Amino acid sequence: MGLDALFSERGDKDRIFELCDVIRETSFAIHKFHRYGHLEKVYENALAHRLRKLNLNVQQQFPLAVVDEDGTVIGDYFADLFVENCLIVELKACRALCSEHTAQVLGYLRSSRIEHGLLINFGSQKFEIKKYTLSNS
Repeated sequence: MGLDALFSERGDKDRIFELCDVIRETSFAIHKFHRYGHLEKVYENALAHRLRKLNLNVQQQFPLAVVDEDGTVIGDYFADLFVENCLIVELKACRALCSEHTAQVLGYLRSSRIEHGLLINFGSQKFEIKKYTLSNS
């Protein structure tokens, strides 16, 4: 299945929500198959593999510059996954998501000036996923 089959010809906002739906469904399938208890890297590799099978552009441990308010690069970090050059995916394998995980994703979005992010936890019996949008305006 290619991108054209996955995404409609609607606007960018609709496309990002459709992309998030694909990632959510794929992540849930991974959680059902592998269950919890693996290291984060196993889930990262599994999600990257399955998304690539859908012909999505997925980059693992993708370096993103952290920029100051005037655009000066002040550091960098590595996104677990960077999908379709527009979506940061941060993965966890822990008992439960906490406020520090949320702060991490929001910090990544703010600093890199990427608008959309997902936080996914594979480490719990209950699958967890949260979507974050940080407007650049």
